[in-house]
Amino acid sequence: MMLSAATAFGQSSQEGTGETDGYVLVWQDLFDGDELNELRWNIEVNGAGGGNNELQYYTDRATNVHVGDDGKGNGCLILTAHRESYGGKSFTSGRVNSKNLVAFKHGKIEAAIRMPKTANGLWPAFWMMGNDYDAVGWPKCGETDIVEMGHQNAFAAGNQEKYFNGAMHWGQGWPNASYARDTTKSYSLQDGEFHIFTAIWDENSMSMYIDLDQMPVQTPYFKMDIPCTEPDNEWSPGNYFHKENFILFNLAVGGNFPGIYNADEITALNDANGQEASMYVNYVKIYQKGTADESIYMAVPGDDSSGITDFADEADRMITISSGIACCRDAEMTIYNTAGQMVCTGFGRVDLSSLPSGIYIIYAMTPSGCRLSSKVIL
Repeated sequence: MMLSAATAFGQSSQEGTGETDGYVLVWQDLFDGDELNELRWNIEVNGAGGGNNELQYYTDRATNVHVGDDGKGNGCLILTAHRESYGGKSFTSGRVNSKNLVAFKHGKIEAAIRMPKTANGLWPAFWMMGNDYDAVGWPKCGETDIVEMGHQNAFAAGNQEKYFNGAMHWGQGWPNASYARDTTKSYSLQDGEFHIFTAIWDENSMSMYIDLDQMPVQTPYFKMDIPCTEPDNEWSPGNYFHKENFILFNLAVGGNFPGIYNADEITALNDANGQEASMYVNYVKIYQKGTADESIYMAVPGDDSSGITDFADEADRMITISSGIACCRDAEMTIYNTAGQMVCTGFGRVDLSSLPSGIYIIYAMTPSGCRLSSKVIL
């Protein structure tokens, strides 16, 4: 009990669910720096209501969006909602996205989030949209809501801390097509601790899990089949969810999801909490298997400790592959198959010609500590 208490109220692990079932970490942001990396994240500034009649104005002020300590030694992205008059709104808050900076297709994505007390009126979310949003708009870009809390049904049932949902939205226009599933857990998700929300996305389906690190065998709280079996059907979900997606985090106030449109009915921000509340994100990670259907784009690499970084200033040490020979100058090289099994190693040069046909991931570590990776199809 003493050990459990020390862990619960101390610094949280940033390991996540890890490299399981053939998934390999390809990008992460641990939010351990002094400021938000603007080559990874866009800070949204608007009072448009998110298309949901939300009551907040999103700003780029440090009081609403910043990276810092959560009070327990964890570096976090911190989104804070305040009750204040700003830009014609009664509240301010924060929303960030990785559009055109970090986007990927298929894989495993997860974030460790410490939720605020949503009570009546707060609406925290971790979600994704197609990176073609600027070209095609919503809902053609497709939207995947990995977790949302603060629904009006939770208020009605008195389950604000346990009720959450996952959802997907798509289509040619309004009204859009949607599929959503809600869940009421047996324990609080607003207990002051981080909970891991994970989505596993492949050619056939999107599945979502909670606290998969602690409960590796569980039924997904959301699963939707998205096979590309109807290419001529413009409303088939399979035609919207097989392209690179970007990541979003936001803390909304009021609107359609909570069903609250009057600032006076927002009880989550009150005198007891100084009329403010925060959502903390300890990290976000992307894993992939290296299969041909996957892709990832990043304007700058993920945090160094991901082990998957391609540094522009290390161009002379990039992995090259020719005639079945993989080369990376002065580097220790390790080759894995898509099941995550190591198949061979070498220094500077590795002969791949003896390997069976398939997809492999090559890792290289240079003497300077630069970590590189490359996917190869033999």
